This record gives sequence, C-alpha cells and structure tokens, in this order.
Amino acid sequence: MRPAILASALALVGVPLAAAPSTSNFETVTEVHLVDDKSQADDIRFRKDIGGRMTVPVRVVGRGPWRFLVDTGADRTTISSDLAASLRLVSGEPALVHSVTAVHMVKTATVPHLQLSRSEIHNVSAPLLNASDMGADGILGVDSLRSQRVMFDFDKNMMSIVPSRDRDIITDPDAVVVYGKLRNGRLVLTDAFAEDNEVTVVLDTGSDVCIGNIAMKDKLEKHHAIKTAGEVELLSVTGEKLHGSYSIVRRLKMGGVTLSNVVVVFADARIFQDLNLNDRPAVLLGMNAMRAFKKVSIDFEHKKFRVMLPESGSLTTIMLAANGPGGPIRGPLR
Repeated sequence: MRPAILASALALVGVPLAAAPSTSNFETVTEVHLVDDKSQADDIRFRKDIGGRMTVPVRVVGRGPWRFLVDTGADRTTISSDLAASLRLVSGEPALVHSVTAVHMVKTATVPHLQLSRSEIHNVSAPLLNASDMGADGILGVDSLRSQRVMFDFDKNMMSIVPSRDRDIITDPDAVVVYGKLRNGRLVLTDAFAEDNEVTVVLDTGSDVCIGNIAMKDKLEKHHAIKTAGEVELLSVTGEKLHGSYSIVRRLKMGGVTLSNVVVVFADARIFQDLNLNDRPAVLLGMNAMRAFKKVSIDFEHKKFRVMLPESGSLTTIMLAANGPGGPIRGPLR
C-alpha cells in the first residue's frame, strides 16, 4: 500500500461556475418516510475536522456532549465502543457494517436516547466502532436524519435541522435546486455530468473527498478527459486502507450548477457495489466539493439538494486532507 500524499501536497479548487438559478427535475422514488413532527427548527454549531468533515455535539442518554460526525452517506448511526462501554449501554445483536473497503460483522449497542440540541432520537441499534478509526465519538447517519431537512451554513459553521414539511431554510432567490431520488436511504442525483459524460452523484458529508468508481475513471480516460495526478490511500471507519488514484475533473455539472476543477479519488470502493453502481459512472460528492458552496440544504423527505452559490467572482480553495504527514484520507461508512 502506497503512502497517502501530504495535506499540503494537493490543492483542490471547487468553484461553482456562473449558473442561472434553475430547477432540474428527474425521477424520484415514491415511498415517503413519516415526518417527525416533534423535531423543532434548531441551529447547531459544527466543528471541522482535519479533512473538513463536520462534527456536532450530541448527548447520549443525557450525558456528554460528545462529538458525532454528520454523515449523509452512512445508513446507520454509530457509536464508539469505548463510549458505549463507559455508558454501560446494553449490547445488541451483531450486525453487518458496509465500509468503504468491505463488509464486517460488528458488535452493536442499544442507545435509548440521543439528543442533538432539541432534536431527539430514540432506541437506536448502533454498530460499535473505534473512535480513532471514525475520527469522532460517533456518526449520525441517515437513519437519524430521514424525514428531516438539514442545512449547512459554511460561512457561519452552523447546521440547522427542521422537519421536511417546514418551509425551506434556504430562501435566497438565487439558490439552485436539484431533485434526486433515494437509494438505500441516501440522496442520489442522476441529472449530473462529468466532462459531458453522464454520472450518478451520491451526497456524502462523511467523506473528506469525492470518490469516483472505476467505471467513471474508465469512461473519462476513454474520452481523454482526465489524467492520473497521483496516488493516495483511503481510510475506512473500520480501520482498513484502500488504494486509489486521484485526478482533476474539470467540470462536474449537477442540475443547474457546475463545479470546476474538482479533485476526485478513483477507487474500487465497496459502496458502489452496495448501491448497484459498479457498472455505471458514479461519484460520492464529498466535503471537498460541498464546501465550494455558501450553503447546502439536503431534504431527504422531498429528495431535494438546494445550494446557495458564493458571491460572484469568489473562489473557494480547499486542501485535500490527510491525517497528518503521510496519513490516509478518511473514506465513508456504509
């Protein structure tokens, strides 16, 4: 396994190109999760880790708070084994966890009560992982966020959570909306193109970087649209490492907005098999791309991805992160 590149060795520029405000519609799934009417609008300050991912303070069974990663690409809420032991949580049945590298059988614990500010989550069967591998005390997955609308304000480092039936929290008339569909609980955008080639985009706030599958790499190389710029390692939340190569994708279009010069790590990641996306070009949209926007709203109930572009002429430059010199890049939990 080759060592990962240094954080200072690779710069990413994620710049939304000029785009007229528009809405792009495409197929959506029909099932709708029940809305949690008891959740209230709330603002929570999040903290950036070394890779630009977001952690928020969460209380577990009334104690804490502890730092949990907000991961819209993870289907399960997870807690560290050390925290579960210190809180004496009741052990549950073993469960399969799909990581970026493989499928693992892990221990679980029953979490009677999680509290994210005023939002409450009850009776979670949470897989147990090592805090050092997750980079946090736990992970808030989509099982805790379905029926909600989550908005990230990157200028203020604030996150808001409201029931999906409430008024959208990005009201700027220049905001761009892209409609998607749910696949295994994740919001997927299919009205997307990488260098004019169709690509499926999976929103993933738990990954440091954008991760493309081999089908996308082969397609873009066939059209001479990318060149391999270097090699890196992805670190799974279960502790394994996955080798990948990175390239610069000059144009990634999603509905009415386009990102330019996006660094994408290409790897044979397990997630694409789990989502039945091995054979068609697909990419996980990680935090290196999300932070190019001023605000991002992810509405799981209505399958909407709404973004507010930065002021005209501004550039957002983000370093592709590693865990210290020579450290691997963190990949997502599945």
